Amino acid sequence: MTSKTTNKFSPEVRTRAVRMVLEHEKDHPSRWSAIVSIAAKIGCSGQTLNEWVKKAEVDSGMRGGVPSDVAERMKALERENRELRQANEILRKASAYFAMAELDRRAK
Repeated sequence: MTSKTTNKFSPEVRTRAVRMVLEHEKDHPSRWSAIVSIAAKIGCSGQTLNEWVKKAEVDSGMRGGVPSDVAERMKALERENRELRQANEILRKASAYFAMAELDRRAK
């Protein structure tokens, strides 16, 4: 899922912001205060930066969850599966149509 806010910032800016949070959270009373401080500097919301940090932690194995590359692959496979089901349905209907046409032709 891609939001408008995510697209507003380049991958380099997101990576740098996440790195800043992870490197400087010890200088703040909490991770959230580090996030809010850094988010204000780059011009995004704290919640957005928090999501970037969580995603980076999942992707690096520091946090449980589905890594981005696996999620993207699953999404692509689900799309392909949906397209194949639609193609199969079209072929099934076409087959039934032509079978009925053949029966009609033979009945005449």
